[in-house]
Amino acid sequence: MPLPPRTPRTRTRASRTRVLRAAAVPLFGTTLLAGALTGCGGSADGAEGAGTVTVYSADGLKGEKGDGWYDKVFASFTEKTGIEVKYVEGGSGEMVQRALREKTNTQADVLITLPPFIQQAAGKGLIEKYRPQGSDRVKGGDKAADGTWTSVVNNYFGFVHNKKELPRAPRTWEELLDTGYKDRLQYSTPGVAGDGTAVLIKAMHDFGGKEPAMAYLKKLQANNVGPSSSTSKLAPKTDKGELLVANGDVQMNFAQSRSMPNLGIWFPAREGGRPTTFALPYAAGLVADAPHSENGRKLLDHLLGEESQRLVSEVGGGFPARADIKPTDANAVALTRLMAGVEVFEPDWADIDANLPAYVDAWKTATGS
Repeated sequence: MPLPPRTPRTRTRASRTRVLRAAAVPLFGTTLLAGALTGCGGSADGAEGAGTVTVYSADGLKGEKGDGWYDKVFASFTEKTGIEVKYVEGGSGEMVQRALREKTNTQADVLITLPPFIQQAAGKGLIEKYRPQGSDRVKGGDKAADGTWTSVVNNYFGFVHNKKELPRAPRTWEELLDTGYKDRLQYSTPGVAGDGTAVLIKAMHDFGGKEPAMAYLKKLQANNVGPSSSTSKLAPKTDKGELLVANGDVQMNFAQSRSMPNLGIWFPAREGGRPTTFALPYAAGLVADAPHSENGRKLLDHLLGEESQRLVSEVGGGFPARADIKPTDANAVALTRLMAGVEVFEPDWADIDANLPAYVDAWKTATGS
């Protein structure tokens, strides 16, 4: 799909649970929730805990210092409605698996994750149909036709490099096979991390299919440090120079670069070709049989509201999901410049949803993982 004309994750490290209390702390304040969530699934909104909404999310939109997009919009939501946000984050696939394990005792109200995991969640009956206010302004490719999910922040897949030790970003996939990258290159685990799965998707596109992509990734394994369940751990290693190159995504890495000055974003090309990427949005759905589904609906409406969407680039370093929001802040300008000349392709998500286990198995076989 073409790059949206609108101009315009600091991804936290480990999976963790937070409560954001706008009334008790400053706007960007966060209080750690001790222990596991204790609410029982299926309770009515009038039951104990009715003043809360629980979000399971892929990491990337919560700030390390309480200054991320989630920090801002969750706090404003609590201030506006009095509803407290309980926040649980982890890898994209991890959040779906957690929701699946809890299907008979639902804990989450809203699920936010990346493709193809949001499609998996819908296919497993984990999310129900709800079209939030403002979703009519989201382009067709960025939401489910049946109303089960819609993007709340748009984003693109990418890589990072250490600008100090590697001033010129590698241009091609083939360059990464050089022995100078041995044990200085790492990408997150396909099938577990959304951005790790994106490595497979982009490689299959750029190399023209599963077999040539796996042949390349088999060669690349000689330089790969090893598996990582979360992409968020790789950017700090790259900034410090432990790694020269790692995978990531534009929103997360752009936000991280504010506190990681050595982080540069780039997009690999096939030798002789153009750099490519694809949209990797944060997509949200209302969890089926949620304990506080009405609060979940209110939060989804808030995330797609004009005020929240106008903060996506300025605060979150991402791209608004709503096509009618066209920010002009400094981040928006820089993001547009970063994407210039990069070919944006649209994956066959139906194929990926149906065949992802086979693709991941092929990757495991090729790399010995």
